[in-house]
Amino acid sequence: MPMLMRTDPFRDFDRLAQQLLGPGTTSRPTVMPMDAWREGDTFVLEFDLPGVRPETVDVDVERNVLTIRAERPAPNGDWEMLASERPTGLFSRQLVLGDNLDLEHVSADYDAGVLRLQVPVAEKAKPRKIEVSTGSSQEQGAITT
Repeated sequence: MPMLMRTDPFRDFDRLAQQLLGPGTTSRPTVMPMDAWREGDTFVLEFDLPGVRPETVDVDVERNVLTIRAERPAPNGDWEMLASERPTGLFSRQLVLGDNLDLEHVSADYDAGVLRLQVPVAEKAKPRKIEVSTGSSQEQGAITT
């Protein structure tokens, strides 16, 4: 019975580039993996940042651009690294968000290496019912003698 193996050549390329170019820097930050979905009237974004200290996480909103930055320093010490697959240095991600989101009420929570942002849908973008009035235009325009 053959065994199926899933390979990702881009992961190997990223690992090689990381080894050659070093950790993320201010001019070339490492990208953080993200999932996004909608739960009712809220958009949820989760970013994987294992090993990142919470005080290094920075979330900014300017106009409709959401920017997330974090840093995981390279380990210091007097030892020889045998394997280095976990990225270190600066992490950064920018997302352009639509006008239908309420960027004044974004909430952020960091737990177990996952940064979770919740962005509510703006009130003006929520569907609403429009009441239809009834009445006959003939009755209003009738002339009495």
